[in-house]
Amino acid sequence: MTTELTSEMVREYCRDAGADVVGIAASNGFDLAPEGFKPTDVLPECLSVVVLGATFSPEVFESVAEYTACRNSMLTKMTEMAKVVSKRIKANGYKVKAISASGGKSIDRDGNKELFGHISLKHAAENAGLGVIGKNYLLTNPRYGNLLWLSADLTDAELDYDEKIQSGMCDDCNICVEACPAGSLGNPAAFGKKGCAKYFRIEDRKLKIKCYLCRTICPHGFGALANTIQ
Repeated sequence: MTTELTSEMVREYCRDAGADVVGIAASNGFDLAPEGFKPTDVLPECLSVVVLGATFSPEVFESVAEYTACRNSMLTKMTEMAKVVSKRIKANGYKVKAISASGGKSIDRDGNKELFGHISLKHAAENAGLGVIGKNYLLTNPRYGNLLWLSADLTDAELDYDEKIQSGMCDDCNICVEACPAGSLGNPAAFGKKGCAKYFRIEDRKLKIKCYLCRTICPHGFGALANTIQ
C-alpha cells in the first residue's frame, strides 16, 4: 500500500540519517549524462533523485593519512545514510534504489578498466541545488564549500524539486588549474586516472590519496570554510 510521500518528509528522513544538506532533482534533468549512467538507467521508474550531503572536519587536511582515512570512512557513512533513507521511502510503498558513495560500474576505456559511480553524484547534487561544480571538478556548496561527501536515493515518488544554483564563482579564477601538480584541471579529458594516477594508489583494496590540493587551495573551500565546520 502506497501512502503519500512529501518532499519535506524525505528531507526529514535524510536529516534524521545524518545529512547536513539535502537536495531533490527531477530524473529528467540528466540529459547530458552518458548512456547507462542516467537515473532511469538504474531505476527505470525513477522520477526523483534525492541527494544527501555531509561535511567533514578541515582538520583532516593536516596529513595525508588522516585525509585518506576520512575519505574512506565518509564513503561508508554516506552509503549507509542512503540505505537508511531508502528503507523509509520503501516503507511508504514506493520503489527506491540507494546509490552508493563508492563503487559502481567498471568501464573499459582504451583497454583500461575504470570504475565509475552508478550515476554522477556531483552532477546530481548540482541539479538538486546543492552547489556548483567548479574548475577543480568538486561540488562547491554556498555554506560548506567543497567539504561535502555525497550519496543519493532514486525513487518513483514525484517530489518537489529544488532549483539549480546560479554562480560564476570560477569565472575569473584559475588558482586550482594553475596549481594542480598533475596538470589535470581545466581539461576534463585529463581528469581522473589519466591525470592523477601518480597521486594515489590502491593498497589493501583501499584508495590511498597523496594529493588533495584542489580542495585546500580553493578560495571557496577549505580556506574560507575552515572556521564554519565544527
